[in-house]
Amino acid sequence: MLFSSAIFLFLFLPVFLIIYYLLPRQWHNAFLFGASLLFYAWGEGLVVLVLLVSALINFIAGRLVENGRRQAGLLLSLVGSLSLLFYYKYSNFLVDSVRGFAEAFAIPGATNLNMAQIALPIGISFYTFQGISYTLDIYWGRIKANRSFLDYGTYVAMFPHQIAGPIVRYADIAPELSDRRTTVEQFGVGAERFIIGLAKKVLLANTFASLADTIFNAPPDSYPASTAWLGIVAYTLQIYFDFSGYSDMAIGLGKMVGFDFKENFDYPYISRSIQDFWRRWHISLSSWFRDYLYIPLGGNRASKARTYRNLLIVFFVTGLWHGASMNFIVWGLYHGLFLMIERAGLRKRLDQLWAPVAHAYTLVVVLIGWVFFRAVDLTSALIYLKKMIGLGPESANYAYPLTYFTSTEVLVSLVLGFVLATPVYHTFQKYWRRLMTRVVTTPARLTLDLVYISGLLLLFISAIAYLAADTYNPFIYFRF
Repeated sequence: MLFSSAIFLFLFLPVFLIIYYLLPRQWHNAFLFGASLLFYAWGEGLVVLVLLVSALINFIAGRLVENGRRQAGLLLSLVGSLSLLFYYKYSNFLVDSVRGFAEAFAIPGATNLNMAQIALPIGISFYTFQGISYTLDIYWGRIKANRSFLDYGTYVAMFPHQIAGPIVRYADIAPELSDRRTTVEQFGVGAERFIIGLAKKVLLANTFASLADTIFNAPPDSYPASTAWLGIVAYTLQIYFDFSGYSDMAIGLGKMVGFDFKENFDYPYISRSIQDFWRRWHISLSSWFRDYLYIPLGGNRASKARTYRNLLIVFFVTGLWHGASMNFIVWGLYHGLFLMIERAGLRKRLDQLWAPVAHAYTLVVVLIGWVFFRAVDLTSALIYLKKMIGLGPESANYAYPLTYFTSTEVLVSLVLGFVLATPVYHTFQKYWRRLMTRVVTTPARLTLDLVYISGLLLLFISAIAYLAADTYNPFIYFRF
């Protein structure tokens, strides 16, 4: 079930909120836990048991660590959680890789190396990381283990954030798990955030998805270099509005039931370096790797060689986390390589450059990186990159010239995408709040509130109308 699906918007969410607020507060966690399991089981069936097993492993591991069996608890968490992740996410990739290697060296029996496709449980990458960070934080003495499996299970299963993040750490919401109150104002802020996220996802990301998919799925000799650039620009905007829109919806839903999830995006496309980009993109993931992998490896506290090694390890794992494919590994190492180059001295030069030049450098690096992320395999990625620089297969009569995509809808969406990828809306909100504080008369305040609410309602109706008119509603991070 997607947040942007009709079944969620018009059945699951309203019924969930009505029952949630009718129940006494002491029942809220139990209901949220049960509703979250129903949310997963709706499309996944018994695979939801994987989530429960992962939660049980880390709950027991946390108790073991706190009761003095520190090594046993940590081992149980790491081996148990990572085994589930490896089996469901990487075993097919491993078997395929071994078979490819064996076939390349003509090893007898290579073609017999096959494995049935394993369905990937939704959110497994997210709840695996949350479980490991929970046990590690207890191990390092940062938090106390939760004594209630119901409360801990609510944290792990909570549907607002579990499909696509942000990665919520137990330490950040532990007080709210045991005691939380929701005000009308907080609910309103949550609803506003949810509507904005829904609009980003449906009105912008889906439009860019249709454009990018058409170009990436077309034969390379059916479009010129300019169309290839349009395709990767569309995908660059799609993945941002898709993922940040979903994070907005998750944060909004969290506020509606009393949780404050941390921000996951901070306008990454205005970055002036790749290092800056990773401070702004998928913040909960990059900070997780920083705190639970990069720093334990030694961070930048030792020699330069050790720092570079640690960066490459972190970005190798970052790539692998996103998917069991060589594409994602290359994408991760590609970013790690640029971080090494910036750390070696390029960053100082970027700081001295005219800001638009540093922005342009960052965007070009990010755009090229997204080709590896979007292409179906490495060969396709390299063909697409060659096409972008004019080295791909040519044709006298292209089926998809650039003019094929220059409809009013696409042009308007691109302009909105470019503008809204910058802090324009954030600036508008700041000035709007300042305006509200200066308005002293009640009628004027009511008028401004009515204008703002009407705008949000119009945005929501537009998103729903778009959903009703177009069933194309993919979600990139759904199975990460």
